[in-house]
Amino acid sequence: MAGPEFKKGYNKGFAAGADSVEEGLPGWFGTFADMMTLLFAFFVLLAAISTMDPVKLQEMSNSEGKSLGSKIKSSGKAELEGEFEPIKNLAAMKKEMEETIEEMKKESPKGDPPIDIQTSSKGLIVNIKGDYAFPIGKASMKEELEGLLDEEIIPKIQNSPFQVEVAGHSDSDRMPKKWRKTFATNWELSAARGASVVRYMIEKGIPAPRLLAAGYGPWAPHGLDSVKKQNPMWNPLTLTWKDPVLTKDGKQMPTVLGLNKNEKMKSKNRRIQITFLNPPHHGKGRSGTSYDE
Repeated sequence: MAGPEFKKGYNKGFAAGADSVEEGLPGWFGTFADMMTLLFAFFVLLAAISTMDPVKLQEMSNSEGKSLGSKIKSSGKAELEGEFEPIKNLAAMKKEMEETIEEMKKESPKGDPPIDIQTSSKGLIVNIKGDYAFPIGKASMKEELEGLLDEEIIPKIQNSPFQVEVAGHSDSDRMPKKWRKTFATNWELSAARGASVVRYMIEKGIPAPRLLAAGYGPWAPHGLDSVKKQNPMWNPLTLTWKDPVLTKDGKQMPTVLGLNKNEKMKSKNRRIQITFLNPPHHGKGRSGTSYDE
């Protein structure tokens, strides 16, 4: 057993140690908090990378690069203006499409071209107004759309390495009864319009494996990508027709009807969407369908 001297020394040391301990959190807690902060930053970075816009990323990398030096002609060939370079990335494709839109603005009486572009993690998206491209309730293309494809879109596809998705979209209005024998719902009409454009592109020489045809009906309204960018944690697959979904923080997400609440919005939703796909998306959803006469 410990003697009196040992106990006396032990108690004295314990008391001195207790007096030297500062009040508050233990010393290891600061290190633990730093580690948790670093882990949080790491996962935020992962989330940011997973939703990164490839077009904007390429624009940053190309900010000091040279211009393409080519002009696409209606014949589908390139007229050289200095050194010719193919359209190698989505940022270069965006620049080409912006130049096309500026030219169309000059030719349009109201300065309102029938196309616009946007970017997403999926790639570069070209929206063509449905009322410009197709007769109401039909999937046969107007001459205006054929001209746009021949002069601007198809040459750019031929001059680039990207796989291209062509998707039909509609507004939220119910299909009129007189058209339901041909297209029972907007799903059928939008899919037929996407397939119609794909068939035309194939007839003009675009290899079928480079093309995808899709129809989204009213379920991918024009403003949906902007909503997703503003709310990265929101899943667009939870989009509802009428009753909005609430996020964890109580924010109300849009609905199909909410994104079709006036004629201007409906007009934007009636569209053909041509997407130059970001390479990681190449091959996803491809059915290998061929179009034989």
